[in-house]
Amino acid sequence: MFKKFLIERRSWILLFLFIQLLFLFIAYIDLSIPFTPVAYIVFLSLIIFIVFLAVRYNKEAPFYKALEEWESGLDLSGIMDANSPFERIVDESIIEQTKKLKRTAARNRLILEQERDDLLSWIHEVKTPLTAMHLMIERLEDEKMKAQLTYEWLRIHLLLDQQLHEKRISFIENDLHIEKIDLQPLVFKEIKNLQSWCIQKGIGFEVDLNADEILSDEKWLAFILRQLLTNAVKYSVSSDIIIRSTAENDHTVLEVKDFGRGIDAKDLPRIFDKGFTSTTHPDQAATGMGLYLAKKAATSLMIQIQVSSRPGTGTTFILTFPKSNDFVNLTRM
Repeated sequence: MFKKFLIERRSWILLFLFIQLLFLFIAYIDLSIPFTPVAYIVFLSLIIFIVFLAVRYNKEAPFYKALEEWESGLDLSGIMDANSPFERIVDESIIEQTKKLKRTAARNRLILEQERDDLLSWIHEVKTPLTAMHLMIERLEDEKMKAQLTYEWLRIHLLLDQQLHEKRISFIENDLHIEKIDLQPLVFKEIKNLQSWCIQKGIGFEVDLNADEILSDEKWLAFILRQLLTNAVKYSVSSDIIIRSTAENDHTVLEVKDFGRGIDAKDLPRIFDKGFTSTTHPDQAATGMGLYLAKKAATSLMIQIQVSSRPGTGTTFILTFPKSNDFVNLTRM
């Protein structure tokens, strides 16, 4: 900070040094002026100037140091009171701009919340005719047409579900209800929802749940499983998907393994990034949001997601659930 202070005041310091050198130069070339007294006066002036700089630094530095260390979060409590007129100008300007930003942020927050509420309301409204459509499809006698329509219905249903959870995930901490969950009915329910799609692609499931009871939030865990299973079915053809759970070191581990096309090594580190889609197998219908949302929800549930994959051999997602004691802080929310 002292170095910055000297750099800021360098013009004044150079002016003072120039004046002192000018005095010495005049005393040197003008023999009528005694050089020694002038040099003594210049020396005393330098001492006084150095003391003056130290005093001014101690007086001015705290304000700018507080300004430098201030964490920009629209909170002005970290800024010290201004002492000089210039500091007051800076202080008043920051306060005024911050107030404007707070008003703008509050207004934008209200707009976003209104848009979110409107979209959630629209999604719930759309679910009613979608449910009726599914019942109508179930009554069709043409099995081929029924399978095709069921597949398209499922795509719409999954997209709406993803959009619904995308809008809710910003407030997931307020939406969590941690309880004991049986994995088997949860997994079978998600498999059943994908049944028509799996039949169309010739995909079966091999389920082996040795560790069946976990502690988590049922609806958000179901959403995570839905994204992983949808991904597995989407990129597999005529093969089985293996779902198994085990208990390892007081943790429950759930594995979802498919034998689809796999993920390229260069894409693997980015699959959980928002909006990322495969660079080797571009899919125009992909949104790049499923795994991103699953990862975000898993983080809030303290679930670790690991993935391993090789092109042509399939992909394995591993969910490692936390210990019961790890949920102490979550359950107090």
